[in-house]
Amino acid sequence: MQAIVFQSRHRAASQEICMVLESVGIASELARTELGWGVVVSNDDLAAANAEVDAYGQDKASEPISVATRDPLLGGAFIGVIFYVAILVSVAVLNEISAYGVHWMAAGEMRAGPVMSGQLWRTVTALTLHADALHLISNLVFGSVFGLLAGRILGGGVAWLAIVLGGGFGNLLNAALRDPTHISIGASTAVFAALGTLVALALRPQVDRRSETPMQRWSPLVAGILLLATLGLEGDRTDVLAHVSGFVSGLVIGGLCSLLPTRMLTCERVQFGAATATLATLVVAWVLAAGAR
Repeated sequence: MQAIVFQSRHRAASQEICMVLESVGIASELARTELGWGVVVSNDDLAAANAEVDAYGQDKASEPISVATRDPLLGGAFIGVIFYVAILVSVAVLNEISAYGVHWMAAGEMRAGPVMSGQLWRTVTALTLHADALHLISNLVFGSVFGLLAGRILGGGVAWLAIVLGGGFGNLLNAALRDPTHISIGASTAVFAALGTLVALALRPQVDRRSETPMQRWSPLVAGILLLATLGLEGDRTDVLAHVSGFVSGLVIGGLCSLLPTRMLTCERVQFGAATATLATLVVAWVLAAGAR
């Protein structure tokens, strides 16, 4: 004769019990029951099987529950991308027509010598200038992708503030390492700062990473470096150091952003304040650039 020692609506749960019993030498079978799936043993093994099932249940109950944490997807990311595209296109048009009598390229490009002499606004204004339409379109595409991803994790306001600051610090580091005559323009420094920010956010410690191998743990950094090498180190006119410095700056700022509590990132006032600070940084930088010509 046979008896049912365990039942569940889920086949996988019953199969698990079968494996437990088999591991201690108790023969069992999986069978359909009115409840769903049952584990059947002989009457001679019923008492031993019940004891094993009870012991297994107690062990499962005493195990700490490890919940894989997942970042909530925050709002404002798409709006941030719209502003990013609008600002870059607007500056391109204003530069083309020399609006307000300003030679936008000369006033805003990152010149290493003047930057190190105190014209720090050039580290920001240079992010909005581009040599031609292809240069602009490339940065619009990659910047929108990386910015959207960062915005979903940090929120649109905080993400774009981090990206602009990362791009600015990247240009400052580039200027510090270059000859005073070096000139650089383009949002690509900020684009790679966005990539660095994403890598830093992916690297932050999490509870469910205790079982990861070193390769799995550092795979986001490896992937980021590969993307940097693929997208940022080719081309005759590519400012490689600007891309690298932007990526490094993004890593640092992204690491700082990873310390921000979720309650802060989900606060609308924080996101609005960060978005306002981002726009203010760009406007003030251009006002200073126009006034210094």
